[in-house]
Amino acid sequence: MAEDRLFPLQVVDGLALDQKYRDALRPGESLLDAAGRERTLPRYFYEVPSWDVARKLELSPHFYLWEFIQTDVREVDVFRRFPRYVPCAITLLALCLERFREAVGTFVHIAANGGYRSPAHRLSRDASPHCWGTAANIYRIGSTWLSDEKSIERFSMVARETLPAVWTRPAGDAAGFADDHLHLDFGYVVSIPRDAPDDKDKARR
Repeated sequence: MAEDRLFPLQVVDGLALDQKYRDALRPGESLLDAAGRERTLPRYFYEVPSWDVARKLELSPHFYLWEFIQTDVREVDVFRRFPRYVPCAITLLALCLERFREAVGTFVHIAANGGYRSPAHRLSRDASPHCWGTAANIYRIGSTWLSDEKSIERFSMVARETLPAVWTRPAGDAAGFADDHLHLDFGYVVSIPRDAPDDKDKARR
């Protein structure tokens, strides 16, 4: 029963949202990744009613929701206000980062525009796992700024040793590389919570 859920955010079907949100989220549509493979965008999202809720909501013991949704003017206008919608897989990303934090033994800082980005965000090229809520760009770990190849590769190795199936962007300044952050992603995960609405639910109503 939905009433038994402890997680405070409402699950919504992206296909049932107003057109302005559907245009930005493109729920259930396909995007091509950099290799030309078709990837299906998430359909189900958590509704975030306000910045205050995002600021206070713990996704894991050391990560709050706001850290995953910091964006600037490169995000589409409708998602620089509230309510906002984030893919349900964001909770899985938080758990993975919590495990990574345990491995490094200190604070892990997610960059602005480095968590969830909508497909309409100006940094969303090809099928970026950021649009699935399954990628994070880390710019600082403890007192270490990830602004050189040595530090990026050091923590990239920790991530690969700690997190099964994680992909890390190689260090460098060429296209497809990262020169000022550690990019971690877990692919194109689509999460459908147990109490997610479906077409049959809509028909009953």
